[in-house]
Amino acid sequence: MVTDDLRDRLRGAFRWTDPGPPADYLVSDRSGWWRDPVILDGLGPALADLFRADRPTVVVSPEVTGFLLGPLVARALGVGFVEAYRAGARRAIAEPMIWAEVPADHRGDIQHLGVRRERLAVDDRVLVVDDWAATGSQARGLRKLVGDRYIGTAVIVDECPPGVTAELTIRSLLSAADLEPIVECDAPQSDASPPR
Repeated sequence: MVTDDLRDRLRGAFRWTDPGPPADYLVSDRSGWWRDPVILDGLGPALADLFRADRPTVVVSPEVTGFLLGPLVARALGVGFVEAYRAGARRAIAEPMIWAEVPADHRGDIQHLGVRRERLAVDDRVLVVDDWAATGSQARGLRKLVGDRYIGTAVIVDECPPGVTAELTIRSLLSAADLEPIVECDAPQSDASPPR
């Protein structure tokens, strides 16, 4: 069961970062979530509880942060974990794969996600786990990949439109409104320069 304390810790460890000119947007900094041992300890059970009654038999998560979260949730559910790889992110995987095109993501990029064919059984009940759902494109792509085995997607933050959330059965610990950026006048700028 997700607690108010976990939600508060998630909000407190999260930051919006201004990448500076010429960018006209903020970038989410979730690194504080992975640094806090209390958050790490609570995320698996909290995300698992969102779908525990649906009796998933396997967790599938897209790289990169899904590879961190997926095993935490799988362990909390007492089920296995299957990685969903991005095409072109590494050398080709030798085992037979099944692939699905992911519609344009939050950056407008089309991707392909794939899983090892032998890791999913025909009677599996697949729970997709990721840290953030912005457009639902990865959840939609993985739902297409696993077909009728899909039961839903558990995320830390859901900022999808309500229709997408309902269509893809997305359940979350936080909504985008929980992490609205706080605009501060004359906020100090970072002295750190990126490595060259």
